[in-house]
Amino acid sequence: MQKSSSLALIAMLGFMVLVPGCSSGPTTAGPAPVTSKAPAEPASPPPTATAPADYIASGPIVVENQVELVAQHDGVVAEVLVETGAPVKKGQLLARLDDRQLTADRDAAAAKARSTEADLKNWESGAKVAEAERDRSQQLWKANIIAKEQAEKTQYQYDATEFEVDRQREDMKYAQETLKSLELELEKTRITAPFDGVVARRYLHIGQEVAKNDHLFWISAVSPLRVKFALPESYLGRVHKGTELIVVTSVTPGEVHEARVMLVSPVVDPSSDTIDITAELQGPSARLRPGMTANIRLRNPQ
Repeated sequence: MQKSSSLALIAMLGFMVLVPGCSSGPTTAGPAPVTSKAPAEPASPPPTATAPADYIASGPIVVENQVELVAQHDGVVAEVLVETGAPVKKGQLLARLDDRQLTADRDAAAAKARSTEADLKNWESGAKVAEAERDRSQQLWKANIIAKEQAEKTQYQYDATEFEVDRQREDMKYAQETLKSLELELEKTRITAPFDGVVARRYLHIGQEVAKNDHLFWISAVSPLRVKFALPESYLGRVHKGTELIVVTSVTPGEVHEARVMLVSPVVDPSSDTIDITAELQGPSARLRPGMTANIRLRNPQ
């Protein structure tokens, strides 16, 4: 009996356990397990547009006026008045060729011109006398005082005098043109500066015999200084006259010079897909020289 009672108790307990598991009714859920969350990261700011970097180009420093002076006349150098590096003014005499023969020829031509002019004046005076004699003879012939032949003779004399006057006028023109030609040749023996600048090179010395077109001097202006460089074709329309630039050279790295664009090529070079730019330096630039290579910085081109 005691064993039967124990078995009945165990069976009852098992039934009580199974009944709740098979129930279709709602069940009360226990408290949800607590899970730890990672701290939220601060939101990053939206990306901003990056400003375009400065564009760097390079090009030579130039001046508008640079010229090689060449001999315009054959001759021997008689005098050299300047040395390399000397500043010069427009029209200043730099050197002179031996001009003694040309001077003598010029003086002779001048004397010939003066003589021809005097002869012309003499013949013009004679023409006036012949004209008066002709008019007088015409009046006497009309008055039947002299024969017709005598009146005609005075007419022929007047005509001959007029022809001589015309010849003398042509002779005087020729003499004057000859004088001008010799004065021009004489001027070619004087080598002068074509503009204000500096003597960059001197090729001649006293006693040297030079021929026409031989190099004598290289004269260069010193201002205004300009820089020439090229930009990609994409900058056409973005760089214009007046655009400001920064110019720096390797010779004077601590000096920053301002420049302004003065010329933008209206065409693109098809071989390099670039446009040519010319800018003029502003302000003092005593240490810069034509021929230096400069770095040109274009500030944030848009």
